[in-house]
Amino acid sequence: MSPELVSSRSSASALKTLDIEMKALERLRDAMSAPQLGGAIEATLQAIVATRGRVIVTGIGKSGQIASKIAATMRSTGTSALYLHPSEASHGDLGIITDDDIVLAITWSGETAELGDILHYCRHRGIKLIVATSQADSTAGRAADICLIMPQVREACPNELAPTSSTTLQLVLGDALAVALIEARGFTPSDFRAFHPGGRLGAQLCEVGQIMGTGESVPRVDRDASLKSATIEMSLKRYGCTAVVNEDNVLVGAFTDGDLRRCIAVHDLNDKIGLHMSARPVTVTSATLASEALRLLNENAVSVLFVVDDTSKLTGIVHMHDIIRAGVVA
Repeated sequence: MSPELVSSRSSASALKTLDIEMKALERLRDAMSAPQLGGAIEATLQAIVATRGRVIVTGIGKSGQIASKIAATMRSTGTSALYLHPSEASHGDLGIITDDDIVLAITWSGETAELGDILHYCRHRGIKLIVATSQADSTAGRAADICLIMPQVREACPNELAPTSSTTLQLVLGDALAVALIEARGFTPSDFRAFHPGGRLGAQLCEVGQIMGTGESVPRVDRDASLKSATIEMSLKRYGCTAVVNEDNVLVGAFTDGDLRRCIAVHDLNDKIGLHMSARPVTVTSATLASEALRLLNENAVSVLFVVDDTSKLTGIVHMHDIIRAGVVA
């Protein structure tokens, strides 16, 4: 068979896989919109929000890998969760499950033998058990306090054997639960950053207040200062500008290198700075995300933002270089 024919058939097969799994997702969406699965999801969310313990997510094989990912997503979005391997559970790790926890078992067939000890343990200890399965009348389905009945779908595998469409639905169901819990808990970007302090994601969720200059490092003059005084203040600090404030430290303007170049040759250095300042400088608050601050810098073609509180009092200053050093990139 020629390489060209192999490539053509491979591309067609890949597209067919997408078509099959997209249809499976449509069936999941329809099922979630119906009372049975929709009601079970609502009950699941209420149970997780109300629990004093953790969500113990379990499953084996491909379902186990999905279960591990669901637990990781929940952990990173404010829901205390961990993955429990069924085989390890049968050899001592059942002790991980406390009476305050909820168990979420992922099993497409509902007849996963390795889950037997966990099901029995939940029943014996009165631990709430939620099962996501396509077979409501299976062993796991019958054992569940809440059964998330998944629609039966065709696997994308040409032999209809390898878990493909089924694991896609499990993954999406987990994401749906995690995102709904974000909203139910009022989980904020600041909360998200607390769990993701490293890497580019952590940098993008960094707040301006964490990287801004404060106190004596902030260049400022009062609005009655002279052009000469403002120029000296700007030269002493590293930002290439100075804030102009009133007697209450409210930001009323800014004077920049560009302003200085435009007026130095034609104006008296004893002029009041109020005659030459920019009256509407771009500002942010200390709670503004660094990524949003970078967007404002780019949109307004400036290199510095002044930081103010909710009364417009000057509290800090942030330079584009501060944001880039923090790891945020455009």
